[in-house]
Amino acid sequence: MKDVTIEIIEKLIRTWVDPYLGQDLVSAGAVKEISVDQDRIEVRVVLPYAASGHHADCAKALSGIIEETTPCRKVDIAVSSRIEASAPQGDHSPLPGIKNILVVASGKGGVGKSTTSVNLALALAAEGASAGILDADIYGPSQPHMLGIKGKPETPDGKRMEPMEAHGLQAMSIGLLVEEDSPVIWRGPMVTRALTQLLTETNWRDLDYLIVDLPPGTGDIPMTLAQQIPISGAVIVTTPQDIALLDARKGLRMFEKVNVPVLGLVENMSIHICSECGHEEPIFGHGGGRRMAEEYGVKLLGALPLDMRIREETDGGHPTVTADPDGDIAGIYRDIARQISAQLVRQATAPDQVAGPRLVVTEA
Repeated sequence: MKDVTIEIIEKLIRTWVDPYLGQDLVSAGAVKEISVDQDRIEVRVVLPYAASGHHADCAKALSGIIEETTPCRKVDIAVSSRIEASAPQGDHSPLPGIKNILVVASGKGGVGKSTTSVNLALALAAEGASAGILDADIYGPSQPHMLGIKGKPETPDGKRMEPMEAHGLQAMSIGLLVEEDSPVIWRGPMVTRALTQLLTETNWRDLDYLIVDLPPGTGDIPMTLAQQIPISGAVIVTTPQDIALLDARKGLRMFEKVNVPVLGLVENMSIHICSECGHEEPIFGHGGGRRMAEEYGVKLLGALPLDMRIREETDGGHPTVTADPDGDIAGIYRDIARQISAQLVRQATAPDQVAGPRLVVTEA
């Protein structure tokens, strides 16, 4: 193939923009190798974010572009992902065993933050990442129930705890250390210390992402926690309702004050879908999350329906991403997970920077 050069292949690859990174894969540093050998072209792509569900689409898009433009008989596009650690805010040092800490917050309770948190953690795992979840809602821990976890964590040395596991996630919660119906009657400083211990005295094992399900609101507990742990980014959960959006704005402002990057908004309960007839109705309003995202210059990561199945599945200890992994709702969660993972890369890498190892090219 004397008329096909590596420069031509690279130029063709540059014409396709990855929908999650928002730039072509050469500029993103994701194209690691191009090989042109007689009638065969091989391209190795390593995406810097969790994207197992996107690999096939990426390979198909690149193959199509090359096959339409070159006379080669065989195009082999190998796509994989490798997740790196993002720099936490401020002067915090990363915690052992955790590459990225992502906090999920809401300005008020009742918007589905915990349900969203657990499904996003499961979605990141479904996208090929090693994921865990820390239930930081001391007063109302719900993750053990949502994940169907029973029993108490092991402490082999009497000092550090082993995370519990469910559905492929590593998990820790104060709910695993107290009886399910026992109230936690602690004041703010005690709660903050307890959360710090849960985070730092758990033997997290090689996590790409730890999702922290923060308590609702913008009080002392989430504020102090945001200042004390090395957070890579925050996700705000809201509904389209004006009252919820007012509080979501406060949550976003809180993270701005402590220099935690907000990766975007998730609009929960965006539209109600009737389980009988499939009729769609915006019970809590329409477009509120998008308007807020535009107002504050952040990304609307996705919108989830008000669907009875989400509630039933989390109540039963099998959140939607695991209960119906091929369903439409699980697909939304997985797309949001890819958006979040890619946003970490986008915030850390300027568009004209090349991340990772340099491109290796070979031509026979």
